[in-house]
Amino acid sequence: MTPYDLSAAQWRKSSYSGGSNGDCVEVADNMPGVVPVRDSKVPGGPALVVPAASWSSFIAAGAWRKSSHSGGENGDCVEVADGVPGVVPVRDSKVPGGPALVVPAASWSSFIETL
Repeated sequence: MTPYDLSAAQWRKSSYSGGSNGDCVEVADNMPGVVPVRDSKVPGGPALVVPAASWSSFIAAGAWRKSSHSGGENGDCVEVADGVPGVVPVRDSKVPGGPALVVPAASWSSFIETL
């Protein structure tokens, strides 16, 4: 296994981590072809380096469904994932392997009530 040079990695706290600086995971998105993952409490410690395709599959494991507010002609479509505690992932259905916006569940509920 080839070690990766992570000196240029731009780390961010995962949106799935808690907000109380407890059990936190950080990921680096700027590494071509891979996604390094580490414990934010041990930034100098080891990182798990996962192939980008595997990471996308892991993140997409939620039950995605098309929003009832999306058009029916496969045009501008939004998908949301159910079953992720405390948050609602949202993505463009035309780019299922692309990024997802992760919104706190309370904020999502407020947004939907406003519609």
